[in-house]
Amino acid sequence: MVAQDALQGLKVLELGQLIAGPFAGKTLADFGADVIKIEPAEAGDPLRKWRLLREGTSVWWEVQSRNKRSVALDLKTPEGQQAVRALAGQADVLIENFKPGTLEGWGLGWDALHALNPKLIMLRISGFGQTGPYAGKPGFGVLGEAMGGLRHLTAEPGRVPVRVGVSIGDTLAALHGVIGVLTALRHREVNGGQGQMIDVALYESVFNVMESLLPEYDAFGAVRGAAGSALPGIAPSNAYRCQDVDGNVAYVLVAGNGDSIFRRLMVAIGRDDLAQDPGLARNDGRVARVAEIDAAIEAWTLERPIANVIATLEAAGVPVGRIYTVADIASDPQYLAREMIVQTQDADGRPLKVPGIVPKLAATPGRLHSPAPRLGQHTEAVLGAVRAGRGWPAANDEA
Repeated sequence: MVAQDALQGLKVLELGQLIAGPFAGKTLADFGADVIKIEPAEAGDPLRKWRLLREGTSVWWEVQSRNKRSVALDLKTPEGQQAVRALAGQADVLIENFKPGTLEGWGLGWDALHALNPKLIMLRISGFGQTGPYAGKPGFGVLGEAMGGLRHLTAEPGRVPVRVGVSIGDTLAALHGVIGVLTALRHREVNGGQGQMIDVALYESVFNVMESLLPEYDAFGAVRGAAGSALPGIAPSNAYRCQDVDGNVAYVLVAGNGDSIFRRLMVAIGRDDLAQDPGLARNDGRVARVAEIDAAIEAWTLERPIANVIATLEAAGVPVGRIYTVADIASDPQYLAREMIVQTQDADGRPLKVPGIVPKLAATPGRLHSPAPRLGQHTEAVLGAVRAGRGWPAANDEA
């Protein structure tokens, strides 16, 4: 028997495109929210054509838009705007990630929709937020990552800063947006409140996870800089060279920064002298001598194959691991055991492996209800219900 979905009955209208807004919608849909996605009538969400395409459609699209319905509308027309009003009047949540002011120009801003549906929760994701001197600027994830302080840290010292490799700024904004939606729902349903607007800025979402960056600057004038694979101020935690199966250089990640873990690590690599050194018993002492510690660890790892390094340190209870490629991920037993590699199929029945659902809820786990839709697949069913005055159409209505 399938457990009831945690967000069953939650009606979500998604107006966003590309990454941040749609990722928030995907997360809610994974836990049972009924998400109707509005797409431009001509070409659809641009993500349909991003990165690698299979028969004309991005496989990324298959992940980002699973469990959603697609309605093709031109929001610049009175007909499209009226359809959004009709759906927003029935919705619990509306998600958008346009440049601030865009929806207002179409008569679909917060004031208009809140007056129409006082219970509506409106998640607005933008580069710099809805207010402030930068609000009107266009903002993508890369700018949020840079302004939020992350890009300055992602490099080897003295080298050009690099990107993380994925659109982490957009995703962080989406997850903060989901937190906001669930918090607003709690207030509305438990405290008897109305709906409210949630204002999420990409740069603020990045800045929110920057740990001690600001207080260190305020208290000490310290400007943290790039540190490559090390974790400044916490030791030892780094990537160390060792041997791959073919004798080439590989890298192993070792996190020996707990006090007792450090002692076990030093014993495991044959450096009992460092394990017993009172000056290294606490993190502050180790930070002062991090170069000496890193050199001792790498002198040991360089002489060994990576499998031997991992086995030895795991036996000693030291956190250790190798750097995964997606090929490693796809066959890893931990991923498979926790259903993080899910076999599904697209709307045309072609098989495809996609990431599983996070987080894991014991009683009401998320699940894949339906594949990502074809462009406008549900337009007639949804708009037919709107035109007939039936309000929000049931999710099992067929186009």
